[in-house]
Amino acid sequence: MESFAQKHKKVLFHIAFWCVYASFFFYQITFTRAGEELNWSRIFKDFTFHMAAMMAISYLNYFYFLPRLLKHKNFGRYALEFIPVFLVLAYLVVLIKQSILSQHFFSKHIYSTRFTVNVMISALFLVVFVGLLKFVEDWFELEARKKELENESLTSELRFLKAQINPHFLFNTLNNLYYLAYTKSQNTTEVISKLSQMMRYMLYDSNHPEVPLSKEIEYMQNYISLEQLRLGNHVPIEFAIQGDVSGVKIAPLVLITFLENAFKHGVSNSDADSWINITIQVRDRQCYYRVENSKIPESGKTVKEKSGIGLSNVKRRLQLSYPDNYRLEIQDLEDRYAVELKIDLA
Repeated sequence: MESFAQKHKKVLFHIAFWCVYASFFFYQITFTRAGEELNWSRIFKDFTFHMAAMMAISYLNYFYFLPRLLKHKNFGRYALEFIPVFLVLAYLVVLIKQSILSQHFFSKHIYSTRFTVNVMISALFLVVFVGLLKFVEDWFELEARKKELENESLTSELRFLKAQINPHFLFNTLNNLYYLAYTKSQNTTEVISKLSQMMRYMLYDSNHPEVPLSKEIEYMQNYISLEQLRLGNHVPIEFAIQGDVSGVKIAPLVLITFLENAFKHGVSNSDADSWINITIQVRDRQCYYRVENSKIPESGKTVKEKSGIGLSNVKRRLQLSYPDNYRLEIQDLEDRYAVELKIDLA
């Protein structure tokens, strides 16, 4: 939640500026030579009118003339509209200040050209400074809006990429259910229970920018259990978790794609030499993930090419979720396929 200062920083900055200027002007009008007495009635009237008049001229430009300039992008029109108004108002300020000051003492100085020029220069300085604040504020608001739109765009893209995973998951799930139904397996109830947990994770938990790593691991373990029901016990699968994963969060569903590819391209019911090794290690605010699997002898495309949308999807999601904070290495060798992913969590 934003603090009061963050929420109202624009107003507070304006107040701070006027406090500084008021202090400077107050010092200026209360400065006296030795032996002179302060006329507090004159000082109060002059100070109050001067500050009110300068703020009125400055914010007339700030709220009316500058927005018109920014809207029409025509500086010549702005100059023709504002300069005459400024000169008239500034000269009125001079006349009123002369009237206020002359009530308390008579001095040729307050009727001099120098006095008039000084008042107008002060007014011009304030108009320019407050006007610059307007441009700076608009620039920051524009940058903030651009960043907001970029974040909205990235969020939409992440949602789209996650949405692409759901049909892929359902396709694999239907294959598993079909196999169990075809073989009249006794494990159908257990499978449906695990599928229910996985679907809940995909539909609800994965909508958050980050999820507990323990939840992601649980999802992967359920997936492995389903695949083992299909494959039986002849495919050795090692899943090692090293380090303390409690309290660690990660972008959802970035690890599962590599595991799915390992089962899809690395194991076969007919291949006795199939195997999969998975390692997740958390250390020094880094998450290290490695999936290595045997390769089914096939001609034609490499595993990278056959992985299709799944691999390109997860790469893009890594770029969006961890820009410059991850390293992905893929080894597509003759007899094995390995993926190494290192994510900086700090």
